[in-house]
Amino acid sequence: MLRAYKYRIYPTDEQKVLFAKTFGCCRFVYNWALNLKITAYKERKETLGNVYLTNLMKSELKVEHEWLSEVNSQSLQSSLRNLDTAYTNFFRNTKAVGFPRFKSRKDKQSFLCPQHCRVDFEKGTITIPKAKDIPAVLHRRFKGTVKTVTISMTPSERYFASVLVDASMQGMKPSEPMRDTTVGIDLGIKSLAVCSDGRTFANPKNLQRSLDRLKLLQKRLSHKQKGSANRNKARIRVARLQEHIANSRKNSLHKITHALTHDSQVRTICMEDLNVKGMQRNHHLAQAVGDASFGMFLTLLEYKCSWYGVNLIKIDRFAPSSKTCGKCGYVYKELNLSERSWTCPECGTHHDRDFNAACNIKEFGLKALPTERGKVKPVDCPLVDDRPRVLKSNGRKKQEKRGGIGISEAAKSLV
Repeated sequence: MLRAYKYRIYPTDEQKVLFAKTFGCCRFVYNWALNLKITAYKERKETLGNVYLTNLMKSELKVEHEWLSEVNSQSLQSSLRNLDTAYTNFFRNTKAVGFPRFKSRKDKQSFLCPQHCRVDFEKGTITIPKAKDIPAVLHRRFKGTVKTVTISMTPSERYFASVLVDASMQGMKPSEPMRDTTVGIDLGIKSLAVCSDGRTFANPKNLQRSLDRLKLLQKRLSHKQKGSANRNKARIRVARLQEHIANSRKNSLHKITHALTHDSQVRTICMEDLNVKGMQRNHHLAQAVGDASFGMFLTLLEYKCSWYGVNLIKIDRFAPSSKTCGKCGYVYKELNLSERSWTCPECGTHHDRDFNAACNIKEFGLKALPTERGKVKPVDCPLVDDRPRVLKSNGRKKQEKRGGIGISEAAKSLV
């Protein structure tokens, strides 16, 4: 199993100069190759491969720019491989992956060292090609073979080393999902996560707590003269505060996901497959949704579930988890987003919106299991084309207007 360990490093002045050269050379090679790819595709509808660009860099680019030989050549080749991967991923799924962009010296800088890397826990140093014994804070030990080391510098001029290790440990095999060991989780803004077993994890709202300070520092930065030393100092203050907000958010998410995956009574977790990008299009909620970071929460939960043998079931994002009565199955379609609690008109049961949604998410997740079918009280989880017409695509509306058969009708015909 491959695992990554990130350490803070404190390079010397000489090593900082080498890092700056490597950052610039990798960025130059990446932009050069991306420009060639774009030009070749526009003019000749041709895709330049990684091998061709690597040979062209060795034969022509390094001859024209001799300063490229001052840095590790494998780091330059790794930047070309990263570009080729990004370019291929875009054409495989243009909707989910964006087109590769040109790198800027103002963004986060990084380079990869694929070979000849060593971590010395006794001395507290990391060694990469052309830079030996870089002082580091090795707060976590690991056992395994070091595969690659990625050196990065944040906009606040802090240096980190991400060590990819081929560990000998194997992921735990998940057990068979059972009702007693299953929990449903509803993500929200008021409370970050509400569980069907009664647990509630508060939303720390890290950005909102630091928003006034961030506005002040950004206002001071806008008043500084471009290119001056005072502007660089103000820029670093803004960058450090933004990193503090991001680190606080990531720390909270790690604690919550750790508590969920290390609970001995929970072996299956049911979640909604949220459309985070679509939620951020609502300008009234975009900042709060981004601060809650639902996407990062799902990412952390996914790989931790695979590590510790926990089943993760995702239900359809259009399932009426909040509008369904968990007792009788009545769907209250008039429920608004501002209503945090409601009473079922059918059976009179009073529901807390988030807790009821978490319980329904658990039931919808168990409905997908063959052993649990027929035991669920709420209505069945709707199919894609059973959702309201306003949520359907234009193509599906045209097909229904022409009288074409939908997915739900096809499913009924198979029963």
